[in-house]
Amino acid sequence: MNDLVDLGDLAATDPAIVGGKAASLAQLVRSGVDVPAGFVIPTGVFRRHQGSTLDDDLLAQLEVGLRRIGGVSAPVAVRSSATTEDGAAASAAGQHDSVLAVVGTEAASRAVLRCWASLWSDRALAYRAGRGSSGGGTPSAGPGTGTGPGTSSGPASRAGPPEMAVLVQTFVDADVSGVLFTGDATVIEATPGLGDQLVNGQVTPDSWTVDDQGISDRVMGTTSHRSDRVGDRLRRRPLSDDERGQLCLTDAQVLALCRLGQQVSLLLGGPADLEWAITGEQIHVLQARPITTALPPGHLARAHPAGELHGIAASPGTATGPVRVIAGVADFRRVSPGDVLVCEHTDPAWTPLFGFAGAVVTEHGGLLSHAAIVAREIGLPAVVAVPDATQVLRDGTTVRVDGDRGSVTRLEA
Repeated sequence: MNDLVDLGDLAATDPAIVGGKAASLAQLVRSGVDVPAGFVIPTGVFRRHQGSTLDDDLLAQLEVGLRRIGGVSAPVAVRSSATTEDGAAASAAGQHDSVLAVVGTEAASRAVLRCWASLWSDRALAYRAGRGSSGGGTPSAGPGTGTGPGTSSGPASRAGPPEMAVLVQTFVDADVSGVLFTGDATVIEATPGLGDQLVNGQVTPDSWTVDDQGISDRVMGTTSHRSDRVGDRLRRRPLSDDERGQLCLTDAQVLALCRLGQQVSLLLGGPADLEWAITGEQIHVLQARPITTALPPGHLARAHPAGELHGIAASPGTATGPVRVIAGVADFRRVSPGDVLVCEHTDPAWTPLFGFAGAVVTEHGGLLSHAAIVAREIGLPAVVAVPDATQVLRDGTTVRVDGDRGSVTRLEA
């Protein structure tokens, strides 16, 4: 029996079979776009799987699949591809697990189980509940015993419980990685090395805006480290002297990314959100999905009145409330409805807080990070990349957060 679906197969374009992430990439593969080679463990396997390990037959198929895309000892990325993500109405950005730099069949099998389980994580349940999906309830049976109740709100757009496929792809050791949004203008964010820190909002990336007249805006970020694969681990190291003090993309690369974004937008039928990686001069598309929400109108603002803190307008809207400085999950119990979350950077595990917080302010991050995308989808005002926010803003201080302009104003000392 062969359950695996090659990313180039026609069946891989059906999100009900392979989930939203894999279906979009399969469409690009069949149109000649450079996407890392891979295969999918489809939703049907998730639906019928029993136990806390992969059965012998599926484990053997997984090993065959790994050999086909580079060998059992070659690193791969094992990525979630749920029926409730990467759709036109909901991205579920960062809400399910992906495991990078996976080496070997046993490690890959553990990563598959982790991806399956993440469909029922607290953050995924909170996200689906916030998006109005009845798939946000507690599952009566999770991965290993079938699936839980709910309604898919993702790209499959079908009644029935959300389901998880798993995408396994060759790992790209990137020189530069990033994200881009297309639309009236193309916005690009990038960082040296791998893009895990960028999409997780842990760094403030370099950014560019490209319109009909060419590159209209260039802003250097504050990234001091890069992430790279070393064996089966991701390691951070300080940027080299050559990498410091200069943008991580040339103008030629920016324009090439813009052209690629327009090509993908045409294939997907509308403005697109792409994650990409560059090795040498080759651009690889790692993810592509429809844009679910427009960027805030003030994301390019540079001037702010004296006395305001300012950063990047990441999610529109305004909110006034008391500051709650958050360092990690242990601080969740201190958060009350309407509080303004202030942190160094957000984490996907914090999604349950987004449902009742008044606004979010971070020291690091970009306009296109997972947290910024989710904040826009659920209507949470957000300003990111506010220097020293956790030091300058004290617990309990009342502030006004303007996610349209990218400003934070203290209303009391």
